[in-house]
Amino acid sequence: MAPAKRNVLTEAELTAALAILPGWSIANGKLHKQYKFKSFAAALGWMVSVGVEAERMDHHPEWLNVYSRVTVDLTTHDMGGITGWDVDLAKKMEQLAK
Repeated sequence: MAPAKRNVLTEAELTAALAILPGWSIANGKLHKQYKFKSFAAALGWMVSVGVEAERMDHHPEWLNVYSRVTVDLTTHDMGGITGWDVDLAKKMEQLAK
């Protein structure tokens, strides 16, 4: 059964989520990944695409772009941890990075 979107995930749920999110880890209590693109333009294009989805979800990432790299951290601040909402946004990021 899928966890409720706005509930903080258990250790078992986090482990299961990481198993389906290649390259993602937990860092400082947040879902974390660094993406590497071919160019600044490719990184920026991906960020714009993710931004549209994040706005639609009303769930916005913490991220940093340096040239062709984008570092992402996801957490649901008002819930105090990683939720199913963060996992859903990470999945969308993976889809858009392909």
